[in-house]
Amino acid sequence: MPEKILIVEDNPQNMKLLLMTLRPHGYALLEATDGEEALEIATRDKPDLIIMDIQLPKVNGLDVTRKLRHIPAFNHVPIIAITAYAMKGDKEKFIESGCDTYLSKPINTRELPIVIKKMLSGRKEDKA
Repeated sequence: MPEKILIVEDNPQNMKLLLMTLRPHGYALLEATDGEEALEIATRDKPDLIIMDIQLPKVNGLDVTRKLRHIPAFNHVPIIAITAYAMKGDKEKFIESGCDTYLSKPINTRELPIVIKKMLSGRKEDKA
C-alpha cells in the first residue's frame, strides 16, 4: 500500500508543482487548500506525512499543526512546514508549533523527495 502524503497548499501553481514532483514516487497524494479542510482530511485519511503551507485561509498552518499534535495518532506523523515568508526566527517558531522541519519556497523539487523519503523511513524506525 503506498504511503499517503497530505499536501496542504492554497496556491494552485504551488499545489501543481508539489503534485508533479511527488507523483512519480508512487505516493498516494491527498490535497487540502485551507486549514479546515486539512484538519478534516488528516483526521479522516490518516496520512503518513503532511506538507503544510503556513499561510493558509481559515486556519493557518501552525494552528493546524498544533491541533493535529494534540491528537495521539499524529504524534509521529512528520510535518514539513513550507512558506515563502520566512524571517529570522521563523524556523524555530515552526518547530515549536510541532513541525518536524521547514522548507522555503520556491520548493527545491530535487530536495523535497529526499527529505520526504528520509522522514518516512525515520517514522518506520519509530514504529519498530
